[in-house]
Amino acid sequence: MAGHRRPLAVVTLGATVAVGAVLGFAAPAQAHDALVASNPAQGAVLTALPAEFSITMNQTLVDLGTGTGSGTNFDIQVTDAAGRFYGDGCISLVDDTMSMPASLGTAGQYTMIWQIVSADSHPVGSNDPGYSPITFEWQPPADAVPSNGSATAPVCGETVEEPDPEMTTQAEEPQVEPSATATAEPEAAADTTGTLLWLGGAAAAVVAAIGATLFFVRPKKKAETPAE
Repeated sequence: MAGHRRPLAVVTLGATVAVGAVLGFAAPAQAHDALVASNPAQGAVLTALPAEFSITMNQTLVDLGTGTGSGTNFDIQVTDAAGRFYGDGCISLVDDTMSMPASLGTAGQYTMIWQIVSADSHPVGSNDPGYSPITFEWQPPADAVPSNGSATAPVCGETVEEPDPEMTTQAEEPQVEPSATATAEPEAAADTTGTLLWLGGAAAAVVAAIGATLFFVRPKKKAETPAE
């Protein structure tokens, strides 16, 4: 009996080791990608505009064939305190880094949110547990030209910057509407002339009527009696 028990124990031990190895290799593969670095970093104070905004993960990013860009699986959005968006929405993936060309407006606080698809095919982003949006301060140099940004999230290839009402310095010239009085004067003059002509004609008709009445109702002279 002892001879049979030993091989069974060896087989059991071998199976346990094999299962443990499989689970050990499977666990990292199923784990979500983790954020390693970002540009800007959380709480950073920028005094020069970086070439790009970026997110770096601990594994190579894999595009699942659904495309990149704002509103898709991979996305970076940067907004100011007023909620205006900056950047062109064109996302690129290189190894473990996702990036977008950088642009910013006037000085102040900005927020960057991001989203990627993890190696286990699940989305991971700044709004998920364990992460938070990246906030940073922008203190541009005096010669920096601020971007106007846009009111809606940019879409790669379709981004059009909109004027920022707070940055507009030239007021629109008021449009002068044509005066209603100037238009009405010719009509008023025409109405006055017509009224005068009508009154003149009416007066002439009245005078003619009175004259005719007097002509027909005046007393006739008696015929003179011839002398006897």
